[in-house]
Amino acid sequence: MESIASALETAVDYAWGPPLLVVMLGGGALLTLYSRFLPFVAARHALKVLSGKYDRKDDPGQITHFQALTTALSATIGMGNIGGVAIAITQGGPGAVFWMWLAATFGMAIKFFDCTLSVMYRGHDSQGTLQGGPMYYIEVGLGRKWRALAVFFSLCGMVGCLAMFQTNQMAEILSAALQPGAWDTGVSWIGALDPVRWIGGGLAVALVAMVVLGGITRIARVASRLVPAMCVLYLGSALLIVLLHIEQLPDVLARIFGDAFTGTAAVGGAEGIAFATVIQTGIKRAAFSNEAGIGTAPMAHGAAKTTEPVREGLVAMLGPFIDTVVVCSLTAFVILLAGEWQPGEDVEGVALTLSAFGGALGWFGQFTLLLVVTMFALTTMFGYSYYGKKCFSYLFGAERGRVYDVIYLIALFCGAVWSLDVVINLLDTAFACMAFPNMLATLILAPRVMRATREYLKKYTGKASASSSA
Repeated sequence: MESIASALETAVDYAWGPPLLVVMLGGGALLTLYSRFLPFVAARHALKVLSGKYDRKDDPGQITHFQALTTALSATIGMGNIGGVAIAITQGGPGAVFWMWLAATFGMAIKFFDCTLSVMYRGHDSQGTLQGGPMYYIEVGLGRKWRALAVFFSLCGMVGCLAMFQTNQMAEILSAALQPGAWDTGVSWIGALDPVRWIGGGLAVALVAMVVLGGITRIARVASRLVPAMCVLYLGSALLIVLLHIEQLPDVLARIFGDAFTGTAAVGGAEGIAFATVIQTGIKRAAFSNEAGIGTAPMAHGAAKTTEPVREGLVAMLGPFIDTVVVCSLTAFVILLAGEWQPGEDVEGVALTLSAFGGALGWFGQFTLLLVVTMFALTTMFGYSYYGKKCFSYLFGAERGRVYDVIYLIALFCGAVWSLDVVINLLDTAFACMAFPNMLATLILAPRVMRATREYLKKYTGKASASSSA
């Protein structure tokens, strides 16, 4: 297992190397410019769509626009916003937060394009159910000759959508809160033989099974109730901590922007964090958090009840803003304002965020974060189960979907007891492999999206140009 851990560490370095960073940042910037900054000028119309103004019961699909967004957010707003931000700061310094913001800004355009495509080029699974997602717009939009790319995406998606990071961090926070450090074995790949972690993993599997075995409609129904509630609770607590340290906020912002371009300042001297590492860490953690460009969200938005692909793209583009610009930023502010992170520290992941909340709000902060982490982790597991199952069904048939459910639940338990490094490197590598085919298809099909966008805006806003206010 030690050799596997080492191999995964090497794989993730190659997977998230310069080529993918260029594809993610460069592709996002290109789509933002190509759409003439549509995510910003059409935000008001997107909110109208989200409110249900255009919902029709007889439209094809399985869930409403709001349920599609909350299902996607249930997968994206989760441990990446709490533990992932802490990892970004630990590995890349405060400057990594700036690159997370930049990646999220471009990610809004990426989400608009690929989620529009997910409705524009839907296909039927082996049971005749209408489905959407990268595998379908690759095969239907680009043609059967591109099917190998769709197969590759689905294979990687089956691994990348195993929510092992969520159970790992949920088990970590339970262990840290109840008996910190008591059961560490020192075995790097298995983490700890901590009974709290094993019990936490078992409970997570049981709770997730009750929801995911009900399919996308049950997942969407639960997510539409839990996501808004958990966001309000977490954002309220984090905002309170920011207000308690408001006088330090300008210094924190200066540190984020300064370290974004001088990575060595994060630690200092010969032990400093390289500038390239700061960029890589920020983009990698942003992608893991909001998943723009990865291709997961289009699988949820492809199930929306609508005949207007552009409409679903407009709703989807709100995701990266909510996830990264709002939620991740508050997590970063809490960690840096509370002073719990210092250069060179070994504390990583959700334990660092827990320490920051506890240091600022005492037992109330720790209890609140424990509750929020549990909800965040569970809702992410719900959404990821749907994504992974859709990839599996595309490859092996929807009638065999229960097989993936079993694989998924076993993987959740493994994630709770394996070490963080093994889990995060495995998932990061799979995410990178998903991003390449998805971004390639999105960029090739972008002109078709823009033609549909001009027609849509002319029809519903009286503006023929995508650059006009919606």
